Amino acid sequence: MAVYGYTRVSTGRQADEGESLGVQARTITGYAMMQGLVVDRTFVERGISGSVPLAERPEGAALIAALQPGDTIITPKLDRMFRSALDALEVLAKLKDQGVSLHMIDLGGDVCGNGISKLVFTILSAVAEAERDRIRERVATVKRDQAARGRYLGGKVPFGYRVAADGGLAPDAGEQAVVSDIRRMRSAGLSLRRIRADLGLSLSLDAIARTARG
Repeated sequence: MAVYGYTRVSTGRQADEGESLGVQARTITGYAMMQGLVVDRTFVERGISGSVPLAERPEGAALIAALQPGDTIITPKLDRMFRSALDALEVLAKLKDQGVSLHMIDLGGDVCGNGISKLVFTILSAVAEAERDRIRERVATVKRDQAARGRYLGGKVPFGYRVAADGGLAPDAGEQAVVSDIRRMRSAGLSLRRIRADLGLSLSLDAIARTARG
């Protein structure tokens, strides 16, 4: 059973100032000694933002790959490993299923196997749900803003248009001529199938109907 430490700083400057890597490492070593443990290896994450999921960080990925059932991870603070409650909840659940202990010193110890585990998971679950809501709202706000400015939001580009360099929809000269023919023929009472056949279009009947309506 191996004991691993995990430390992280976001910038090179933080590596030497404030909560430096050295301070974090000494905190882990001292805690391990009090628990009767010896740290076999410390994974040191330099210049990586906490917003990056643990599994997508170089050292975080290496740590996860090294884990075996019965291993122990020690980190000084929750925010050294996680900035996102969603990421924390997912990783903690996997560690618990794998039989790996995660000691977060600022939270009082093993958050996967002792009395504070249930409390930590309950709090993270609530925060994660709020985080999901914020993400959904941000996405919806961006989409509303882009739609208001005529930006293309993805999906099939409407016939008669193309995606411009600024991300908006711009008329396609060649297709706009066909659009005019479709609307003229539809106004004259021709069926959608007749319009498609006469113009040699590969568009679906629904697409032709939408184009005719404008």
